[in-house]
Amino acid sequence: MAQIFHRAANTLAKATLYGIVLLIAAICIIAWEVNNSYNVYLGEHQVQPVPFSHKHHVTDDGIDCRYCHTSVETSSFAGIPPTHTCMSCHSKIWVNSPMLEPVRESYLTDQSITWVRVNELPDFVYFNHSIHIAKGIGCTTCHGPIGDMPITYRANTLYMRWCINCHKHPWRYVRPKQYVFSATYKPPPDQDALGRKLVKEYHIQSPRIITDCYTCHR
Repeated sequence: MAQIFHRAANTLAKATLYGIVLLIAAICIIAWEVNNSYNVYLGEHQVQPVPFSHKHHVTDDGIDCRYCHTSVETSSFAGIPPTHTCMSCHSKIWVNSPMLEPVRESYLTDQSITWVRVNELPDFVYFNHSIHIAKGIGCTTCHGPIGDMPITYRANTLYMRWCINCHKHPWRYVRPKQYVFSATYKPPPDQDALGRKLVKEYHIQSPRIITDCYTCHR
């Protein structure tokens, strides 16, 4: 019987299979690198129109997070304070400070200050602040030591795998609700036991439900 395939067919078939495997690997590596290069600026201070200090306002002056971020308990968005919130104090103190001239100009012209987003997620990611607050996840869990930041920077990558790690082990991060807005809270030595107790008390759902794709990608 005559040979159907050319002698080079085996070599060609092997080369094709190896090529497909290498192509898939290359696509995965490229996707990984693109994901890791997404506008993170981890630990880098962003230049703002006004050098706002969380350390000064939160730690030194004791201002509660909710005074400026008014919608954090009721909305997916924490809220950027309007200029009149700033002026509720700075119409009385530091009234002639050159550093605060953009704030005064914004107040007089009714033009919002264009702040640079520090903790920014892609448009295809949905995140709800109010749900996390209600479940005992503190501000510093995601935003880092915000009370020690003279200029705000991104403390965590906010990558998908970073979020999933928390959702798979919520007892490691949950805290008593009265400390959610504390900038100085430190997990106690018995965090594992306390966290597991709070997971039940706050009815934190199982990781399988929480990490369903639709939860974050709508």
